[in-house]
Amino acid sequence: MSKPIDDASGLTARARAIRFPADFTIGAATAAYQIEGAVAEDGRGESIWDRFTHAPGVIADGQTGDIACDHYHRWSGDIALMKQLNLNAYRFSIAWPRIIPEGRGRVNEAGLAFYDRLVDGLLEAGIASFVTLYHWDLPQVLQDEGGGWLRRGIVDDYLAYVDVVTRRLGDRVKHWTTFNELWTFTWWGYAFGEDAPGLKLGAKGALAASHHALLAHGKAAPLIRANVPGAKVGIVLDLNASTPASERPEDIAATRRFDGCQNRWYLDALFLGSYPADMLEVYAGLTPDIRSGDMAAIAPPIDYLGVNVYRRSVIADGADVPPVNFTRIKPPGVYTTMGWEVYPPALYDILAYVQDNYAPGDVYITENGAAFTDDVGPDGAIVDWDRARYMVAHLEQAARAIKAGIPLKGYFAWTLMDNFEWACGFSQRFGLIHVAYETQRRRMKLSGEIFAEIAGGAKQPLRQAV
Repeated sequence: MSKPIDDASGLTARARAIRFPADFTIGAATAAYQIEGAVAEDGRGESIWDRFTHAPGVIADGQTGDIACDHYHRWSGDIALMKQLNLNAYRFSIAWPRIIPEGRGRVNEAGLAFYDRLVDGLLEAGIASFVTLYHWDLPQVLQDEGGGWLRRGIVDDYLAYVDVVTRRLGDRVKHWTTFNELWTFTWWGYAFGEDAPGLKLGAKGALAASHHALLAHGKAAPLIRANVPGAKVGIVLDLNASTPASERPEDIAATRRFDGCQNRWYLDALFLGSYPADMLEVYAGLTPDIRSGDMAAIAPPIDYLGVNVYRRSVIADGADVPPVNFTRIKPPGVYTTMGWEVYPPALYDILAYVQDNYAPGDVYITENGAAFTDDVGPDGAIVDWDRARYMVAHLEQAARAIKAGIPLKGYFAWTLMDNFEWACGFSQRFGLIHVAYETQRRRMKLSGEIFAEIAGGAKQPLRQAV
């Protein structure tokens, strides 16, 4: 029999003390390739992640997202779990190859119909849809043709896809994110080769892909607004608050370069209409073809900025990511199974950094979470105290930011359920809900129950086996 949560740590009391404004958005986030499965059903085309994951030796556990969480077939039950979590919003992505299997041209009605059903189900449950138009699953045919995001013409392909999706769902979806984490999918996919499409082109490849994605974002914003009256249009960046490992001038300079690579290259382009001058010097000879009018096209006004934050970065001079040339230092502390430091003030620090330097208007935490080892008890309970502590501590920092005057409008946990974590496969679990991949059984974790308490205020005492 379950018994009330052991509150010796005071964690549930801290959770119940967190307060957000009445109109605060609190939800969970996922991505299509990580949860949907059904990669060859109902006319879906091949994505770069389908091709990449089937290559030997590239995924940590040798797995693929062919089935993932089978959300394509289990979406209705997953919405019921969202209701148990007291979510008022759900951030998910559209799979481009499910909508336009060949990347351009023919539209797949069955793919659009799936998202119709999902959005309608969310509406019926009282959960708002926050839609991400690109979360890394580019149609493989567009990668084969000119290198994907290396080809400037992909901007037009992206706009045609955006036009189809926003016309179809825009009567029910008002929050639209153009891209998720430009730095990650361009550097890890085009510079380092550790994510799809697996190219190892260094900074030159990453910068070209980044420029074309930024250009696609900028041109998509007015298109979305034309198709969706009252649309809220934004973009999601993975940002890191950074601090020098020492007072040595070399470490301070390396921290500035890291900040320029990870943060300012994208924030300056979006909000100032230019790339940072110091980074143009660092990237001399590597920058993409920046044409007249590009920077203005990249920087139309947006309605919100999404910030994905998991950790801080303590930086020293080094040889990583040439020519940026830095290394990350791991200070003593608590770390997740991803090897990321648990440092809750990082959430507040990056929000303050963005507000002080760019004042972008509305801001959302669009991903925040932690991977830890989860043990399923004899009675099926998953008592993940480490993740629960992480979530409470970071939500406290979100409340702190609001009290400081930062216009934080919402928070999305990463992630709704355990899923296919890109190059890590199924080896890392971030979910508030546990998934037994062999059976697809879902179980609420302790962290999910505590998150539900914060999100909606459970009417009964939380119960979970300990």
